[in-house]
Amino acid sequence: MARLPRLVIPQHPHHIVQFGVDRQAIFREPGDYPAFLNWLREAAKQYRVAIHAYVLMPDHLHILATPADLEGLARMMQWVGRHYVPYFNRKYGRNGTLWQGRFKATVIDAANYLMTCSRYIELNPVRAGIVLSPVDYAWSSYAHHIGAKPDALITDHALYWSLGNTPFERDAAYKHLSEQALTSKELQDLKDTAHKGWVLGSESFKTSLEAQEGRQVRPGKRGRPAKRLVDKDLVGADGLET
Repeated sequence: MARLPRLVIPQHPHHIVQFGVDRQAIFREPGDYPAFLNWLREAAKQYRVAIHAYVLMPDHLHILATPADLEGLARMMQWVGRHYVPYFNRKYGRNGTLWQGRFKATVIDAANYLMTCSRYIELNPVRAGIVLSPVDYAWSSYAHHIGAKPDALITDHALYWSLGNTPFERDAAYKHLSEQALTSKELQDLKDTAHKGWVLGSESFKTSLEAQEGRQVRPGKRGRPAKRLVDKDLVGADGLET
């Protein structure tokens, strides 16, 4: 079955995931991380993509971003790849692609999942056992969101601004949110949608998108369709319904 085109909805946040080929490292030395971020910042500005959160892990990356148009996400990621991959290959004496296929992008229902997705992204290093606290990991947007280190790459989402009337209130509120553990269902939903490209949102949000886009945005139910009950009084002599 041919895969569906990537679903991109302008002015909606998207959870982007990109893995290294065969899960190999895409960042080997400390200098690789800022090199990638510099190109990402330039590309985001050039293609009008607002970056709300990110984390660069040794073998993959997560970005939470809102594109202004249909092409912005793809052009941004392609532009970064055209600069970062040759840099990486020259530095480490390798050839060929660095990425495990095309990047994955999941449309996010902002009202219900944006903050959850942001926390999921920034807490990756903690779940991976790299650090004990997200503030100790240099290559994510967490320090920005708690006011520890401003990050020029980040465009704060309106929902982040709604956390408080002052920077101090927003920083404290976000830190408190991040200290609340994600539920097992939240973790599973975020992993499933990120890896499979399904929309992450409420049922009403998904239904609205399906009507708007004319395509399926969630997995179908497993198993055979239930047999339809037929009223015997409505069946003709030829066995067909009348």
